[in-house]
Amino acid sequence: MQAQAPDEWARGAADGRPGEVPGPKGSAPRPGEEHEPRRGRPRSAAAERAILDAVVELLEAGEPLAALSIERIARTAGVGKATIYRRWAGKEELFVDVLRAIEPPEPDVSGTGGLGDLRLLLESMRRRGLAQRSSALLHNVFAQMKSHPKLWHEYQCTVIAPRRLAMVAAVRRAVEAGELRDDTDVELMDDLFLGPMLVRTLHRPDAPLPEDLADRIIALAVEGLAPRRPGAGPAGEATGRG
Repeated sequence: MQAQAPDEWARGAADGRPGEVPGPKGSAPRPGEEHEPRRGRPRSAAAERAILDAVVELLEAGEPLAALSIERIARTAGVGKATIYRRWAGKEELFVDVLRAIEPPEPDVSGTGGLGDLRLLLESMRRRGLAQRSSALLHNVFAQMKSHPKLWHEYQCTVIAPRRLAMVAAVRRAVEAGELRDDTDVELMDDLFLGPMLVRTLHRPDAPLPEDLADRIIALAVEGLAPRRPGAGPAGEATGRG
């Protein structure tokens, strides 16, 4: 199957193709057919679900991202192309929503906690890492995404960036609550928590991802890596070495 031309999405949404985009305002519908108004129409959850499921079905059948056409997606979902055009500005936005639908859900953080929320966010990363290892579909889609700069950029901006902001905010709340020291750069501390999980989930696909990994990362970062003085507790003061 041939891939769509890059501007096909925009053309299809604007050129009023017969049977796909509603006619001029006030035009009479054909017998047994109703025109859907372009604006103010509530989104159909069932239609959106059918479209997302159709993309997943095609990907599972081995269809590459570059070859997926709006015609094929609409036909598989049992909807008109106009239904897709009204909901997504482009294929990149649609594919990002598909990824959101097949990845583990985002964690329900309190928005007020510090280390507690940080743990939930790290645990969510661990679960996504496990999902990518166990799902051939997720693995293949992510591999293909990286060869599509616009799609990869859209995913980074709309998914990865908000997750990072949520983690930085949790670290900041931990500082304000006295759970972390207040004389160190917040973003650097966030990197210290985030780094080990990224290494395990992205750069070392054979590394173990045990259930207590998030707790261990937080404990190690909070307690530090320097050796403890004899008789000191878990958070004891570190000894200096010459």
